[in-house]
This record gives sequence, C-alpha cells and structure tokens, in this order.
Amino acid sequence: MGVDEGKPVVHENRNALSIATPAKPKRNKFAFACAILASMTSILLGYDIGVMSGAVIFIQDDLKITDVQVEILVGILNLYSLFGSAAAGKTSDWIGRRYTIVLAAVIFFVGAIMMGLAPNYAFLMVGRFVAGIGVGYALMIAPVYTAEVSPASSRGFLTSFPEVFINAGILLGYVSNYAFSKLPEHLGWRFMLGIGAVPSVLLGLGVLAMPESPRWLIMQGRLGDARVVLNKTSDSKEEAELRLTEIKEAAGIPIESTDDVVAVPKRSHGEGVWRDLLIRPTPAVRRVLIAAIGIHFFQQASGIDAVVLYSPRIFKSAGITKKTDLLGATIAVGFVKTIFILVATFFLDKVGRRPLLLSSVGGMIVSLAGLGVGLTVIEHSDSKLIWAVALSIAMVLAYVAFFSIGMGPITWVYSSEIFPLRLRAQGCSMGVAVNRVTSGVISMSFISLTKAITTGGAFFLFTGVASIAWIFFFTFLPETQGRTLEDMDTLFSGFHWRDSKSKGSVAKQDKVDNSQVQMVTNGQPA
Repeated sequence: MGVDEGKPVVHENRNALSIATPAKPKRNKFAFACAILASMTSILLGYDIGVMSGAVIFIQDDLKITDVQVEILVGILNLYSLFGSAAAGKTSDWIGRRYTIVLAAVIFFVGAIMMGLAPNYAFLMVGRFVAGIGVGYALMIAPVYTAEVSPASSRGFLTSFPEVFINAGILLGYVSNYAFSKLPEHLGWRFMLGIGAVPSVLLGLGVLAMPESPRWLIMQGRLGDARVVLNKTSDSKEEAELRLTEIKEAAGIPIESTDDVVAVPKRSHGEGVWRDLLIRPTPAVRRVLIAAIGIHFFQQASGIDAVVLYSPRIFKSAGITKKTDLLGATIAVGFVKTIFILVATFFLDKVGRRPLLLSSVGGMIVSLAGLGVGLTVIEHSDSKLIWAVALSIAMVLAYVAFFSIGMGPITWVYSSEIFPLRLRAQGCSMGVAVNRVTSGVISMSFISLTKAITTGGAFFLFTGVASIAWIFFFTFLPETQGRTLEDMDTLFSGFHWRDSKSKGSVAKQDKVDNSQVQMVTNGQPA
C-alpha cells in the first residue's frame, strides 16, 4: 500500500485486523539481495544481444553467410525464446520460481557452449535455439519473482533490476567484442559467444541461496515457510502479516487458517488460467492484459533492438568504417544505456511509472527523428558532413538514454505487478512472448528494411511507432506506484486516464475511511 508522507496509514481487513504501516520505511536489504540475484539472470539475454552485434561481423566474414542469414542469426533467438517463456509460466507454478531461474541458467549454459564450439552455420543455429529457450525462461521468471518478493514501498526500484542487468549484459557483450576482436577471425567470434557460459554457472549457483517466492509457497499451502520469507522481505512484521493475509485470500485460502501447512483449492495451481485470461476475462483482467501486451509490443516496435543489435551498421552508415572503431563506438552505447538505467531505478518509486514512461517515450521520439534526419542527410550527400555524423552518433546515444530512463525498465516493472496472483505467471509469459516476437521481427528484418527504405527512413518509421506508443500509454495506463499487487483489480476496474494520478490517493483514502483492504480473488474484487 502507498502511504502519505509523514503519516502512518491504518489498513484493516474484513475481520477488523488493524495494521499500521510506518511511513518512509528503510530499504529492505534482504529483499534487495534477492532481487539482485534473481535479476542477474537477465544478464544472459543482455550479453547475447551485445555480443552478437559485434560477433556477427566476424561470423559473416568467416562462414561466408549472406545478409539474410545474418538477420536470421541475430534475430532468431527472440523467436526461439518463445518456447522458454511459454513453458516458464507452468514450470514456475510446478517447481517454483527459484528452481525455474536455475533451469534457465543451465539451459543457457548449454547453448553458449554449443555456439562457442559451432563448426558451421547450421550448428550455430542449433546453439541459438537452446540459448533462446534459456533466455525465454529468464525473461519471464526474473521480474515475476522479484515483484513477488518485494515490499510495495520499493517494488518499482527492485523490479527494475532485470532491465538493469540486461543493460549490464549488453555492455559486457560489447566489451567482449572489443577484447576478442584482436584474435584470429575463426577464433574471435567463438570466444565471444562461448564465454557467455561463465556467468550462467555463477548465476545458477548463486540463485540457490535465495528463498522461494512467498506467493508461490502460499499457492502450495506452505503458510509457515511463506511467513518466514515475508518477515524477511517486508518493511515490518505488520506489513508481513498484511501481505500474508492478502495473498491467502487471493489464493483462495481462508484468512483464519494459521497452520504451517494447509490444503489449497486445486484452482490455485493454475487450472483455468488461460480461460480466465483469454476466453472469459473480467473487464479488469482484459484491461490488464491489453496494457501488458501493449507495453511489451511498443517497447520493441519502437526500434531498440535495431539500435542495439545493429549499432555497428548504423555507425558505419554514419561514416565510421574501421572495425575496432565501430566496436569502440558500440561500447559507448552500452555505457550510456547502463548509466541511465541505473538513474531510472532510483526514480521509479519516487516519480511514478507514468511520468517516467511518458517522458522517456517523448525523448525517444525526438531522438529517432533526429537520427533519421542525420542518416538521411549523410545518405544523400556526396561528401562527409561532420555535423551530420556527430548528430547521428549523438541521437543514437540520446535514444538509448531516453529508453533506459523509462521505457526499458518500466515495461518489466509494470507488466509484472498488474496481473492478479493466479494469472501472474501465465500473463507475464504472454507479455514476454509478444516482446520477443516483436523483437524477432524487427531484428530479422532491419537490414532488409534499410535496403528498401534507407537507414534514415527506417528510423522515421520507428519515430511514427513511438508516437503511437506515447498516445497509448497516455490514454490507457494508470499509475501503479505504491499499490499492492493484490490491489490492481480495483485500479484497472475504475481507471480513467484524466485522473490517473489522483486515483491512487482517492483509493487509499477510501481504504482509510472504510477501514477495508480491497482483496483480489481470481481476478475479481472479493
């Protein structure tokens, strides 16, 4: 629950259990550590994106593959990851969030080794398939686990960590490109890809030190274990009891149940989830699903993977030709992207999701338009125009900076916190699926697109998509800052864009006046 600054807010459930949540709680170090460990799984995707952008230059020369094969090699991992993300929802409900993260690391390890040892293009594609499954698992489960273990006061900060580590992975991939670029051509790209197996081993072992998600434990009827985890990951024991009560009701467990192990209705284990999501959703669930799918679609459709994966080609279009200079310029992209994502994490729970998201997309629109202008001028000029080259490079850096302060992290934060408990794993997997399909389409068609409408024209197209995205976000996405995960049904049932900022405070005041906590059961208000 959100709290008014300087005042404790009293929450009560139907049985008049009074719980005071203190204002300005200190950062929970245990939840912080859990979020870091879980989110580090996202390094796997980031490293693959970053390293492939440079490795493909050497792969194309060594294996003598065409531009179309390059597009497929670069982008196909996103489509392969669909298999992982589709299975991750059910897997995480079956074996738990923690062991699903371990599974993701193991699968990616195998894929990285296969890519590093690939003797030809066909074997390399098989390695991409295996690594893609691991990436799909990691993308879905890391933000879900982090959202479920985080207290409401810092959920935005902690659930932005997956995007932080994606960016860290991209930067590591760029650095790896530069470091191994001096090796013989046939060895350099194999080292670039194969070295990705190292972080997956460390991650798989590190995750074993994490506790299981308290929401998953309650779904299994393990209330005693869940209470222990909640006491460690909440800002106070009172908040831990409030979270336990809310999750119990959301999972269909009677509030008065206090045994360490209780029987859980079968419906709490995922049966009927797809029906409730797609066939017979409540109005609130339908709106949540559209919001999650929309934000994931626009994150990728606005061209981020085209910039990150093909930054060497973009810089080459801007007039940089030497391979080491191209790889050095991409390191600057990774550095800027990582710095600004770190900045964004500290503002998510202070400024709110909507202001950051709208400011971010607005800046992306300006940057994409500027990049389109710069590249178009260069393409139609017979001589090298320094100002146009400088403009293009500056706009690439500005674009990734604006993306990182809002669109990048908020996509994962927002989609992981708005689904009701019983629908969360599968709902998030659908968002990830849309994200990966869109990314795959963009990355597997970018070279062909630039040949058809020029590189500058491609970025004008992305400018149009980003403009549509801004309108969608402004009119459709309510503010979720400070709301509990069990409170989203009320928010999405009554949201009107004109008063999105005030809706939260009105709702919070209603809770105080009515002395109630609005619970969510099966996607409907209890």
